[in-house]
Amino acid sequence: MTDHYDVRETRSPAEREAELFSRLPGVLRKAMVAPAHAERLRDVDPADITSRTALARLPVLRKSDLPALHKAAPPFGGLVSGLPSSFGRLFTSPGPIFEPEPLHADPWRGARALFAAGFRRGDVVLNTFSYHLTPGGFIFDASARALGCAVIPAGPGNTDAQFEVIEAYRPVGYSGTPDFLKILLDTADAAGRALSSIRRALVSGAAFPKSLQDAIKSRGIDAYQAFGTADLGLIAFETEAREGMVVNEDLIFEIVRPGTGDPVAEGDVGEIVVTSLDPDHPWIRLALGDLTAAMPGGSPCGRTNLRIKGWMGRADQTTKVKGMFVRPEQIAEIGKRHPQLGRLRLVVTREGETDAMTLWAECAAPGEALRSETAATLRATTKLQGAVELVAPGSLPNDGKVISDERKPS
Repeated sequence: MTDHYDVRETRSPAEREAELFSRLPGVLRKAMVAPAHAERLRDVDPADITSRTALARLPVLRKSDLPALHKAAPPFGGLVSGLPSSFGRLFTSPGPIFEPEPLHADPWRGARALFAAGFRRGDVVLNTFSYHLTPGGFIFDASARALGCAVIPAGPGNTDAQFEVIEAYRPVGYSGTPDFLKILLDTADAAGRALSSIRRALVSGAAFPKSLQDAIKSRGIDAYQAFGTADLGLIAFETEAREGMVVNEDLIFEIVRPGTGDPVAEGDVGEIVVTSLDPDHPWIRLALGDLTAAMPGGSPCGRTNLRIKGWMGRADQTTKVKGMFVRPEQIAEIGKRHPQLGRLRLVVTREGETDAMTLWAECAAPGEALRSETAATLRATTKLQGAVELVAPGSLPNDGKVISDERKPS
């Protein structure tokens, strides 16, 4: 495969950036009609937000805060200006978080991901994501139909019935978790059923380790990964280059230091923050709680949007030390008070029968005065006593981890 979904995928990064930020002020105005967005952005003039630097000054909205917002102001937490009746479908996800589906075509932006995985107009697709209350099934269903595919709304489970429809309709594509694809293949082998029509897959929602990739590839299925959420739909996807994931169009993608809204240095691991430009359901700096890192350069597949390394863990590393919560935001505050410090990592251990913590901090010019001042700030910020170790720049792992709980479970 060497072609692309459309010319937008191969335009220059500068052209894409200019287009996104020319649209952003209008999307901000639309978002600020909703009361929760109006409150959190009350001092913002949308006309001023035309660059990444300006956007980075806006507060992040943490996905972990959505359940409380939705409970306080049902159904959408004051983050959507439209009534439920102005949307096509209405979903819920654990939390609960309530998500509406806009009425326009491909509302979850998944057609590009399917195209990159080799799906084409006229294909029949077996979709095994759940269609019950949560949006997963409809995300991939709507995306496949926007591409011009016919969809079997199978959902997960009930393998005997799935074998019947597979043998009748002969789907060439599969969408669902990689785990369930392996279950289908293994169960079909044991039952003597044929699944040979399935030649490609777009998988998401679960880990896809190399061992599982190899097992599925050995069955003649070319499987690609996608990263998405119930709020935003498909955010990034794998291409034939097999070098990371390409960020989807119509999204402004940031990587920030966990616990803050501050962009990380290029190549550093950080938390994913997404601004979507869907005027019917905009998200402004939604912090997902997932970690990734940007990859340098363009993809060999010819797509020019940012590439990321995929999912690299969770950013919410809050832990409890001596009965008190310590959060990434507190560690970030230490860095702000001592700008001469670089990357920080709080390591929590046990000494005898007592919790202990040590803040490791990269520093180009270490000294006893700075170490003592940092220890005092650690104590003032967390209300807990801890040691401080100053180490050379580049000494700490670049894995996005701000708090490392190394206590062995009892």
